[in-house]
Amino acid sequence: MPAKTFPDGEIVMGRWPGGHLYYEVQVTSYNQNTQLYTVKYKDGTELNLKENDIKPMSFFKPKRSSSRSNSRPRSRSRSRSPARTQTPKHSNSRDRESRKQVENELVQKENLSKPVYQVQENYTNNKTTYVTDYPDEKEKNKSIYRRFEHKTCKEVVTDQLDPCNPQAKREEAKFVHLNAKDGHLYVKKQVVQIQEQGFGTRVGAAFMIFLLPATLILLMLMCEQKDPSILSFPPQIPALQTLWNGTALGIFVLWFLFQALLYLLPIGKVVDGVLLANGKTLKYRINAFYAFLMCAMAVGVALYKDVNLSYIHDYLRQLAVSAMMFAFVFSIYLYVRSWRVPADELAPEGNSGSFVYDFFIGRELNPRIRNFDLKYFCELRPGLMGWVVINLGLLFAEMKVQNRDVPSLAMILVNSFQLLYVLDALWNEAAILTTMDIVHEGFGYMLAFGNLVWVPFVYSLQAFYLVNHPNELSWPLALAIIALNTVGYIIFRAANSQKNAFRRDPHDPKLAHLKTIPTATGKSLIVSGWWGIVRHPNYLGDLIMALAWSLPCGFNHILPYFYIIYFTCLLIHREARDEHQCRKKYGVAWNKYRQLVPYRIVPYIY
Repeated sequence: MPAKTFPDGEIVMGRWPGGHLYYEVQVTSYNQNTQLYTVKYKDGTELNLKENDIKPMSFFKPKRSSSRSNSRPRSRSRSRSPARTQTPKHSNSRDRESRKQVENELVQKENLSKPVYQVQENYTNNKTTYVTDYPDEKEKNKSIYRRFEHKTCKEVVTDQLDPCNPQAKREEAKFVHLNAKDGHLYVKKQVVQIQEQGFGTRVGAAFMIFLLPATLILLMLMCEQKDPSILSFPPQIPALQTLWNGTALGIFVLWFLFQALLYLLPIGKVVDGVLLANGKTLKYRINAFYAFLMCAMAVGVALYKDVNLSYIHDYLRQLAVSAMMFAFVFSIYLYVRSWRVPADELAPEGNSGSFVYDFFIGRELNPRIRNFDLKYFCELRPGLMGWVVINLGLLFAEMKVQNRDVPSLAMILVNSFQLLYVLDALWNEAAILTTMDIVHEGFGYMLAFGNLVWVPFVYSLQAFYLVNHPNELSWPLALAIIALNTVGYIIFRAANSQKNAFRRDPHDPKLAHLKTIPTATGKSLIVSGWWGIVRHPNYLGDLIMALAWSLPCGFNHILPYFYIIYFTCLLIHREARDEHQCRKKYGVAWNKYRQLVPYRIVPYIY
């Protein structure tokens, strides 16, 4: 295990991930498993950096002026030559090794236009000026000045803590207050390191591993009862052998492999994902919508050949248990393979040292078999498209069980609403590359079970309920439900489209009307439009659509409304995790955004 080089609390210079600029940062902690340092920038932004991206302060020496005119702060002119630094006569071994390493990197680069950055501090004006300096003296006339203005660390920490927020007061001990004196920073308060984990750490993770399958089985058993009310809970537990069917397992495995084959087809464009914390950018093939069209043709051929899709309803429990077994074994594979990948490819939260927690959350961020991205494949393919096929099978089952020549209006609405949702996700496949699941979450049991089991079998609960518990809708009520779903979809799609368009090109003239605030990451936060109403307008649209999916089932039982109840809890939990990540990433800018947009999901309510 490599020794820790930089102690907690030390002021160092950290390279911005994926760039060539060094910024002054505070080391807050070190993870021995991932071998990454957690550092805090002056505006409160926290990032994980490798040791090669961190240099001691003594490595960057301020320019020693030789004339009176140069003693003043440099102007913003880009035409002057940069100052050259002098190598200190008495530098320690760590400084010499760091300087030698950087020089070797620069010599290997053919393009000398990538500078090394040195820092000059001016605390009187609260400025930090970064000056380029080339190792080759012949190239010095080609260099330029770059300046960045920041507040001092003490001022930033004060802005970060909201006096009206009790939680912020409790977290005050986690920040380091610094003072400027004689051109140096001095630590006044030691950092209190707190490792945060979701789901109640290992106990909560272990509980969720067993709770999720049990909840799904109970929901399905309740739907099969004549009286699915709360008074009939718990349902009668069937014999264990009735939950297993080898044919059902074979069907699920073949479906998974069929989707994998479609994913590998060389159709669709290849796009770059977002820049990851380790400085890498992965490539993804966008062809999910084409895969759906091929699945639709395959289902059409099956219907033409008189394949009985009501089999899905008859063996839905067995199909669900088969999917659970597959997801569990798949998660074991993901956990085992994660111990053979480099440390910088692990997820930030999935390397806690707890077997149970890491197995649940997922250790590896983007597990791949060559170019086959396992997490990205599971996000949209087997589960999401399987959801549509299950709904279609339940539609035919309703006609069979209730002796109908055509499906009920309620079943048609449920199938249509959810089909629209899936088609939207597949058509806008590239948008998923910027989501929390892809960028931040590890791929473990949580996402594997959620994508392969929970989505297809829980999200189809309304259609499963209607098979044995019909509900006749009047046309006026049906039109009202359609209008509600349309409003939710417009909010959901418009908000996501606005966000994705801004991420692709913030300078697009079509987005000129949007108001933004800058962040230390170089990106901006939208504070107008849909994102100026609430912080997560896409979640609001999601919840409205979820309600529209449940209303066709009527009001006789609460069971078909389980989805919206669960989905509300999920989005509130996800919003809290988003809040935590954005606060770390954007620092003071996120606090300003919270002040401008106080409501999280529902205007004037939450």
